[in-house]
Amino acid sequence: MSNSSFPNEFLLLPFTDTHKLQLLHFGLFLGIYLAALLGNGLILTAVACDHHLHTPMYFFHVLLNLALLDLGSITTTVPNAMANSLWDTRSISYAGCATQVFTFAVFLTAEFFLLTIMAYDRLCSICQPLHYGRITASRTCVNMAAAAWCSGFLYAVLHTTNTFSLPLCQGNALDQFFCEIPQILKLSCSDAYLREIGLLVFTACSRFGCFLFIFYSYVQIFRAVLRIPSEQGWYKAFSTCLPHLAVVSLFISTAIFAYPKPPSMSSSFLNLLLAVLYSAVPPAVNPLIYSMRNQELKDAVWKVMTE
Repeated sequence: MSNSSFPNEFLLLPFTDTHKLQLLHFGLFLGIYLAALLGNGLILTAVACDHHLHTPMYFFHVLLNLALLDLGSITTTVPNAMANSLWDTRSISYAGCATQVFTFAVFLTAEFFLLTIMAYDRLCSICQPLHYGRITASRTCVNMAAAAWCSGFLYAVLHTTNTFSLPLCQGNALDQFFCEIPQILKLSCSDAYLREIGLLVFTACSRFGCFLFIFYSYVQIFRAVLRIPSEQGWYKAFSTCLPHLAVVSLFISTAIFAYPKPPSMSSSFLNLLLAVLYSAVPPAVNPLIYSMRNQELKDAVWKVMTE
C-alpha cells in the first residue's frame, strides 16, 4: 500500500465561491456559536453554582452533561468552518480531520445515549414516583452518565481507527464542510470500505434500539398520565416530559433528514444545509428547550446573570 493512499490533507466543501458571501456565512456561524456558548455556559454555571440544583436530575446526568456535550459537538465543527470562511480556505490536515471525526463521534454518540437515559429517568419519575429516589441515587446517576461517555468514546475509537485505516483512491475532496465518516468512505478504494459499513450498520441498529426504548418509555408515560384524575397532574407530568421530548425530536429528525435520504435528493447544497441543521442548530437551541418549562433553572440562570 503506497503512502499516496493516505493524503496529507483533505479539501472541505466551501459554502460559496464568493468571498462576500463567505463573510456572511462567517457571521451566521459566529452568531450560532455565540448563542450556543452563552446558553450552555449559563446552564453549566447555574447548575454548578446553585446548590439547589445539585440533584441527580440536574448535576449528575441530565443538564450538566447535555450542556457539555452540546458545547463539545458545536466546537468540533463550527470554529473550523468559521476560520475557513474568514480566510477563504478549505483545507484541513489529515490529523485534524481524524481528530474532528473522533471528537464529533464521541459527543454525538454520548448525547444520544444520554437522551435514552433521560427517557428512563422520566419513566421512573412518572410511573414509579415512590421508588424514584432510590432508582436515581447519586451513584447510579454517575454510573449512567459515565456509561454514556464511555460508549461514545468506544464508538469513536472503533469508527475513527477503522475509517482512517482505509486506503483512499478517489482523491481528497470531501462533499461536506467538516469531516464526517460517510463522506470519507466515498473516497475509499473499491470494497475496502465494507468493514466500516458493517460498523455503521451495527451503530445504526444500536441507536434504533435506543429509539425504540425511548418510544416505549413515552408510551408508558402517556398511559400513566392519562390515568391521572386532575388537570394539574397532567400539566405537571407533561411539563416534565416536553423539554426532553422536544430535544429528542430535534436530534432524531435532523439526523434522519441528513443521512437516510435517497440519492435523487442528494446535492452539495442540500448536504450543507442538513449538516448545519444537525451539527450546529441543536446545540444553540437546546438550552432554550431545557429551560422552557423549568422554573428552577430559569431562576438559577437569572441569578447568575444579575449577580
